[in-house]
Amino acid sequence: MPCIRSLVAALCTFVAAAFLLGNASLAETLASFLPELSASDFSADADGFGEINPDTQVAPVLKGGETLGYVFLTSDFVGTTGYSGKPIHVVAGIDLDAQIMAAHLVKHSEPIVLIGIPDRKIIALTEGYRALDLKHEVETGGAGHDLDIISGATVTIMVIDDSIVRAGIKVARMLSLGGLAPEVVAPRREIDRTGEATADWAALSGDGSVRMLALDVGQVNRAFESAGDPEAIARPEKGAPEDTFIEMTAALVSIPEIGRTLLGEAEYANLQSWLEEGEEAILVTGRGSYSFKGSGYVRGGIFDRIQLIQGDRAVRFFDRDHKRLGRITADDAPAYTELDLFKIPADAEFDPAQPWRLQLLVQRATGAVSKAFITADLGYQLPERFIKPAAVTHPVVEDEAAAKTALWQRVWRDKQIEIGVLCAMLGVLTVIFFFQNQVTRNARVFYWVRVGFLTLSLVFLGWMTNAQLSVVNILALGGALRAGFSWDAFLLDPLVFIQWFAIAAALLFWGRGAYCGWLCPFGALQELANKIARAVKIPQYDLPWGLHERLWPAKYMIFLVIFAVSLTSLPRAEALAEVEPFKTAIILKFAREWPFVVFALSMLFIGLFVERFYCRYVCPLGAALAIPARIRMFDWLKRYRECGNPCHTCANECPVQAIHPTGEINPNECVNCLHCQVLYQSDAKCPVIIKQLKRRAKASAGTEALDAFSTKPPVLEKT
Repeated sequence: MPCIRSLVAALCTFVAAAFLLGNASLAETLASFLPELSASDFSADADGFGEINPDTQVAPVLKGGETLGYVFLTSDFVGTTGYSGKPIHVVAGIDLDAQIMAAHLVKHSEPIVLIGIPDRKIIALTEGYRALDLKHEVETGGAGHDLDIISGATVTIMVIDDSIVRAGIKVARMLSLGGLAPEVVAPRREIDRTGEATADWAALSGDGSVRMLALDVGQVNRAFESAGDPEAIARPEKGAPEDTFIEMTAALVSIPEIGRTLLGEAEYANLQSWLEEGEEAILVTGRGSYSFKGSGYVRGGIFDRIQLIQGDRAVRFFDRDHKRLGRITADDAPAYTELDLFKIPADAEFDPAQPWRLQLLVQRATGAVSKAFITADLGYQLPERFIKPAAVTHPVVEDEAAAKTALWQRVWRDKQIEIGVLCAMLGVLTVIFFFQNQVTRNARVFYWVRVGFLTLSLVFLGWMTNAQLSVVNILALGGALRAGFSWDAFLLDPLVFIQWFAIAAALLFWGRGAYCGWLCPFGALQELANKIARAVKIPQYDLPWGLHERLWPAKYMIFLVIFAVSLTSLPRAEALAEVEPFKTAIILKFAREWPFVVFALSMLFIGLFVERFYCRYVCPLGAALAIPARIRMFDWLKRYRECGNPCHTCANECPVQAIHPTGEINPNECVNCLHCQVLYQSDAKCPVIIKQLKRRAKASAGTEALDAFSTKPPVLEKT
C-alpha cells in the first residue's frame, strides 16, 4: 500500500507539472510558413513572392515583377479543424484564372498522420490538388472533383479537402479571379463607443436608452387568472389593484454615454475594469412589492427570476456576474430600492446592436413547496445614435458554422449503409444483454452467436470501415475541451461518433465490457485467434492469481501517463499511444514499419496462450473505459451463494480472470462475454444446478415408488 500511495502521488505531481509547464505554440501565419517554401513550388516560371497584404493575408507569386497568382494559408480563411481539434495548415497557390497552382501541407497535429500513416501519403494527396478549377467547384457546390480517401485517415483527408476548396473559393472571390465576383452582404452593425457626453435620466428614458416594465397588482392578479391555475387564483396579491407590484428598468451601461450618466465617472471606470474584452453590462433597477432578484441566488448562486433573451439564446446571471450599485448619479432619477449591475459574458454571443429582452419570472406560492409562474418581458433596443455600420475588411463573408455542418452532413449521407449496419449491431447487442438468460440458455447456440458477432466486429468495424476506437479519441476530446470544444471534427467520423455515444450509455448499464468484449475489433481478433489456438490444442495458461492481480493495474498506469503527457504535448502523447497495436493490426492491416508489426504480432502471439493478454494487462483504452464504468447502475450478471465458496467453476473458466477466488466479479476487468451466465444455467458444469437436478431426480424416484406401491398392493402368500 505505501508503494501504491507513492506511485499515485508521483502521478498527481506529474499531472500538475504537465499543466504548469505547457509551452505556448508559435504563431501560425502565412508569414511563418512562407520562408520554408519557394515560389517555384507553385509555378516553375516564378522567381519570388511579393509582400503579404495585411488586409487580405495573401502574397503574390511573381515572375520578373509580374503577378502569376497568389498564395494563402487555408487556416486564415476557414476554421475547419482536424481530428486533433486543431487546424490543418496548407499553403496553397491560386492563379489568375482561379485554378490551384499547388498546395503544400506545412503543419498539422493529426494523430493518424503523426504516427501510423506515412506523411508522404498525405503530402502527395495534398499536392494532387494542382490544376483544380475553382470555378467548376463553385458551379457544382464543391463536388466537382473526386476525393481520394486514404484508409485510416478519412477525417484528415476530408478536412484538407474542405480547407483547400473553400479557402480557395474565398480568395478567388475576394480578388475577383477567374471572373468570380465577391459576395456582397449587408455589413454588421457596430456600437459607437467614442462618445464622452453625459445626459440625464429624462433624456435617456425619452430616447429608449433606459426602458421600463411596470406592473400593478391588478395586472398580475388578472394574469394568474388567465393562466387558469385554481390554487394560484385563490391566493391573489395583497393590496389595491392600482398598487405597484414592480417597476423595473434596464439600461445597457457598457455604452459610455449611458454608463457615465447613470453610474458616474468613478463607478463607470470601475465597470470598465470589471468587464473583460467582449463583455457587456446592464443596469437593472426595481421597486415595488416584488423583487426581481428574490433570495434564491443567495442559496444557489443564480438569479432565477430574470434572464436576458436575444434571438434563440438566453443568458442566465450568476452571483459572479453581479454587483450591487449604491445609487444612480443622474439627479432626476427616481428612487429605486434595488440597483444591480449584471455582466453579460463574451461567450454568450450577445450583440448589443440587436434587440433583446429582459424576461421577468413572477412566481406565486400555491402550497408548501409548489409555485405557479407567469412571465413578463421588458423589451430593449439600443437607440440608433449609438450604432454605426461596421467597416468591411473582407468582402466574402460566409457562415463558417454552416459550412462545417454541411461537411459532416455530407459524410453521414455517404455512409448511410455503414451507419445502418452499425446501428443494427448495437440493437442486437442490446437485445443480447437485456435477455442474457434466454440467449445463454443453449451453450452451443450462444457460442456461435458470439463468434459471429466478433467476426462482424473484426471484419466490418475493423478492416472494412476502420472504426476502431482508440485512446487517441479520448486525448483528442480532452484537447478539444481545453481549446474550445466543437462537435464538427468528431462528427466527421460517424461510426466512431455513434460508438462513443453508445458506449457512454452502456457504461451506465453494463460497464466497459459492452465495447471491450463485443465491439472492439482488436479484442475480437485476439479472442478469435485464441479460439483457433484452442481448436488446434495449443496449451492455455492462467497466471497465478497473485501475479494476475498485480499486473492488471499496469494498464491504468499506462493510461494515466499518456493522459498526463497529453496535457503538455498532445503529439507526444499520441506517440506514446502507439502502445495500442490497433493502427497496425486493424487500420493499416500490418502494412507498416517492422517494429510496429513485431509489437502487434507479439501481443497476438502471447494471446494464443493467455487469452486476451493485451486486454488484461496493457490496453490504455480499456483502462480509460473502466474508470467511469464504476458508476454503472445495475449488476446484471447472476450469481449463487455458493459461487466462490465452495464452487470455483466460473472463476476457473473466466476467459480474462475477472472473477475473484471468493466469487466476486470485478466489473473493471469483466468484458461481459457472458460465459459465466452460460455456466450459471449449465446442467453439466454448475454444481448448484447439478445438485438441484439430483435432488429433483431423487424426489421424483421416491414419488414414483410410492405411486407404484399404492396402485399395486402386495399379494400375501398362503401358507
